[in-house]
Amino acid sequence: MVRAYVRTRGHSSPSRDGLTLTTLVRAADRPLHGLDVEARRILRICNGPIVIAEIASLLDLPPTVALIVVSGLLDTGHLNTPAPADQPDISVIEEVLNGLRALV
Repeated sequence: MVRAYVRTRGHSSPSRDGLTLTTLVRAADRPLHGLDVEARRILRICNGPIVIAEIASLLDLPPTVALIVVSGLLDTGHLNTPAPADQPDISVIEEVLNGLRALV
């Protein structure tokens, strides 16, 4: 078992305000030199837009650890947040949700 403070390099909170588990992130095309194992694991699954909660789930990380590591990767430019045009339209998501509810 690896302690959370080791995974976050001693950081106890994200360096960015407003970062939530529903924030979409995507890997940027940057060299991986100097990144620790946790950061590399995250970058491997961030080929397309992915929410931080899904990163935590896929890598079996505590949500706070995922937020802190992702925040650091955003600071170094290894991750970025998609432009609003790249994000799904909320009305489409609501229609899908309503359709799924109608099936139940």
